[in-house]
Amino acid sequence: MSDGQFEVGVTGLQAGHRPDACTLVIFGASGDLTQRELVPAVYELFRQDLLPDAFAVVGFSRSNWSDDAFRERMRVAARTECDFDAASWRQFQERVFYVPGDFTATADYERLKHRVTTIAGAQGCGGNQLFHLAAPPDFFGAIVEGLSASGLARDTRGWRRVVIEKPFGRDLASGRALDARIRGVFREDQIYRIDHFLGKETVQNMLVVRFANPSFEPIWNRNYIDHVQITVGEDIGIGTRAAFYERTGVVRDMVQNHLLQLLCMTAIEPPVRFDGNALRDETVKVLDAVQPLDLARDCVRGQYGPGTTDGAQAAGYRQEANVADDSTTATFAAVKLTVDNWRWAGVPFYLRTGKRLARKLTEVVIHFKPTPHLMFRTPRDRLHANVLAFRLQPDEGIIQTFAAKQPGPGLSIHSVRSSFLYASAFGIDTMPRAYAWLEEDAMRGDQTHFARSDWIERAWTIVDPLTAHWETDRPADFPNYAAGTWGPAAADALLARDGRAWTVI
Repeated sequence: MSDGQFEVGVTGLQAGHRPDACTLVIFGASGDLTQRELVPAVYELFRQDLLPDAFAVVGFSRSNWSDDAFRERMRVAARTECDFDAASWRQFQERVFYVPGDFTATADYERLKHRVTTIAGAQGCGGNQLFHLAAPPDFFGAIVEGLSASGLARDTRGWRRVVIEKPFGRDLASGRALDARIRGVFREDQIYRIDHFLGKETVQNMLVVRFANPSFEPIWNRNYIDHVQITVGEDIGIGTRAAFYERTGVVRDMVQNHLLQLLCMTAIEPPVRFDGNALRDETVKVLDAVQPLDLARDCVRGQYGPGTTDGAQAAGYRQEANVADDSTTATFAAVKLTVDNWRWAGVPFYLRTGKRLARKLTEVVIHFKPTPHLMFRTPRDRLHANVLAFRLQPDEGIIQTFAAKQPGPGLSIHSVRSSFLYASAFGIDTMPRAYAWLEEDAMRGDQTHFARSDWIERAWTIVDPLTAHWETDRPADFPNYAAGTWGPAAADALLARDGRAWTVI
């Protein structure tokens, strides 16, 4: 396959507008998410001069650390996770602080309040405060109520906003219960339910490609699109997250949030305007049109066994630390969904995700219908179908494939592709992480790329029957795919039954 590239006339990141001065308080500051994503994301914003002049980061967790100990751990994390500069880090760490405490201890919230007030005064941050809940989900309700009891949640002087990580509950009932606890303290306009996929440039570009280019929207429907494939593949195992993963599994971890969000971004109707309410109204309508899953016919589960990844031996899921020898937790899921509305009736959406797959890959691939009559004397199987792929990772960008004649005296048709990649188009070698943009959105009070409570509820109603079925119907064939492959054979059969096959662009 040949490659071409799109060119643009601008380079670098858009300057943007700085948020208001504020204090970011991270609950669960000693955890993996803070070190791997949150602090590196805020540091990236600082390096790009996208933070307000007055800001502070305050970590809160059980570890008995000092400010200096916390700063050193975050420095090590930033060096590993992002483009690091020692001079800029020294400036950044002057705004980073730490408070040890228990998520359920009233006295510790009082100490946190006193320290946040003192730091905000010294740094000139004013009364604006953003709380990011990166703690284990079981503590979300307790943290919000601790903020309320201490007065930290009171927004009489400056704004208060709370960012809440997934999973938002573990089913519809628990999601509603958690929502009730949080909305007992914060208003809906203060709540930012984060899904970092919505912060990725390519996801946001899906809307721009469709609605800003007249060549795409007229064919974005059942008349021209044959089917859609959404793949979120991870080449890693569960690492040290066995306790979380055994309780959550692949459907709650990935399908209920990430994959359904990508489905919505693909299938959405044009919002009347690009803002938090209009966009999210349309994503809820997509989920309303999703038909109940055929649990026996259209759902495939898997669990990885031993195999080879990147030339090295990889353990099976049941051999991972703290996983039972007979665990039936699914690490792979593939489902066929249908969206029963005027635009998408009859167009299947195939979703798959899993751990220890052949490669790290996240793509939304739009497969267009073949031409009704092929006048060229070329076998159809030699013509790659026209596809449009939105790649989220690695190498974020948009790839379009189409048929073209090879130069020469005869008629030889081959599949070629044009690639729009941020590195080559905008001169950006490393894209800022999605968490950076979402953290900045929350500071600016923009909820456009955050899930609303009604979307969360609808997503749970779609996946709850599947998780309940899999938890009661014990699989007899686990493990059923080797690490380093694309999952169980049944996932291929899911598409082959419809005369289709999974595509990796």
